[in-house]
Amino acid sequence: MIKISIYEEGFTLLEKMQQLLNDHYDEMVEIRRHLHENPELSFQEVETPKYIADYQRKLGNEVREGVGERGVVAVLEGGKPGPTVALRADFDALPIHEETELPFASKTDGVMHACGHDGHTAELLVLAKVLTSMKEELAGSVVFIHQHAEEYAPGGAQAMIADGCLDGVDVIYGTHLWSMIPHGTVEYTEGPIMAAADKFSINVKGKGGHGAQPHMTKDSILIGAQIVQTLQHIVSRNVDPMDSAVVSVGHFESVNAYNVIADKVKIIGTARSFEEDVRDLLEERIITLAQGVASGYGAEAEAIYERGYPAVINHEEQAKIVGKVAEQSAGIDHVEVTSPQMGGEDFAYYLKHVKGAFFFTGAMKPDAKVTYPHHHPKFDIEERAMLNAANVLGGLVLETFDQMK
Repeated sequence: MIKISIYEEGFTLLEKMQQLLNDHYDEMVEIRRHLHENPELSFQEVETPKYIADYQRKLGNEVREGVGERGVVAVLEGGKPGPTVALRADFDALPIHEETELPFASKTDGVMHACGHDGHTAELLVLAKVLTSMKEELAGSVVFIHQHAEEYAPGGAQAMIADGCLDGVDVIYGTHLWSMIPHGTVEYTEGPIMAAADKFSINVKGKGGHGAQPHMTKDSILIGAQIVQTLQHIVSRNVDPMDSAVVSVGHFESVNAYNVIADKVKIIGTARSFEEDVRDLLEERIITLAQGVASGYGAEAEAIYERGYPAVINHEEQAKIVGKVAEQSAGIDHVEVTSPQMGGEDFAYYLKHVKGAFFFTGAMKPDAKVTYPHHHPKFDIEERAMLNAANVLGGLVLETFDQMK
């Protein structure tokens, strides 16, 4: 087992944990930068899970690799009986060419940690190290879930759950480092915090022809454009104003010569919602409207709706505990209840099986002239946010042990 410093008697467990985390902050940064330099795409992770498993084994924890294909689960059994708390961190990267010019920028062309998953893994590994050093004082067990493939549906969570990563778990917590929230801030909410993230694709089949003879064609570009406009009416005219929903088109493709009227168009977009009945409505309306508009022009449209991650819905009790713990966590100077946001997260699946909560840890760089959002080629985080996140996650473990003893 890796040894770390032991502090004098009189420290509370929380104070000891916070001090130890602070002492190992440099290691946290080192791990994050190593992972940042060596990113791996969803469902292609090979070296990252090996690195994680090796680190956890050196701590003396029970480790299982290949969970749900590429995930890693490590179990720390405390010295006293108690509940089992799971903490989850994802470790996959994105197909983005990095433009940060950081000294530890990605060494893999076209692949980048542009969402903070390198930081998630680093903070959880060092937290595992600290909690393991305190294991004899812990009244319960901790399951460290290192998840692959969060970025790409169907994601890694479902497969890891099916492979037993939640067996025996009483409560689960997770956080996301968020570059658009000021450093030192924690945001949480009871109930929905992130949306169901679905995908739709529409293939319009018209009749092509010469640009000088439009009357002899069924212009797929015109029809496709009309479908895009019509889809924007779904939220404003079909969804209850008290509910939230988004329908966005991100891809419109038709490749032709300048004087050719297209015979086909491909449209791809996303639909976001929180309530299942709204989700059902979006699916039905997108398909019906696409087909109806195309039919009105004498053309055809094939519409496919693919359900992605469900909404992330925090359990009320655990969300309140997040707020309480964050208030007493080192490095956190602002805690607030936030409005749900339309991003998607497969942490949702864990919350369908056990009680728990997901929250955001502010990672905005205080000295940055421009703050870049997640999935941007110049995305970066304030690394001290990792320490803040580890303090809150560790505090949630200790609080749960105390409440459920």
